[in-house]
Amino acid sequence: MLCGFLLFISCVNADNRPQPRLTTKDIFIATGGGAVTVSAEFAVTDSERAKGMMRRSVMNDGEGMLFVYDRDIQMSFWMKNTLVPLSIAFISSRGEILEIRDMEPEDTRSVKSERYCRYALEVPRGWFARAGVQPGNIITGLVTVQPSP
Repeated sequence: MLCGFLLFISCVNADNRPQPRLTTKDIFIATGGGAVTVSAEFAVTDSERAKGMMRRSVMNDGEGMLFVYDRDIQMSFWMKNTLVPLSIAFISSRGEILEIRDMEPEDTRSVKSERYCRYALEVPRGWFARAGVQPGNIITGLVTVQPSP
């Protein structure tokens, strides 16, 4: 009985932990004022994309999480169990930023892309504006990576 209870507690606690750091690569955004770099964790599996930034307590400027899909889709994100305010860019398959939206911590309302896209990049809220990044800018370095071990 005690063993079953401890296993249950272990499973519950595992779901409440933040996702371990994922494979990270630098990506580059060409802006009107030059290029900026983002050290982006690549979320490429269903599990990595579903957990995203949940339960993490910090994301610094210049860091991000890139959600990679194998085809263009109309994306939808929410902030359930996400503790830091984020901005999200929806990105085409050729790397063009189509739109940028801000999201509030713990908000369960969906933020949907207006168009079909291949990638989404989450960064600290307001970082895109502070870095001079806007729709129409092109991102390079969006290579597909293998899932994190």
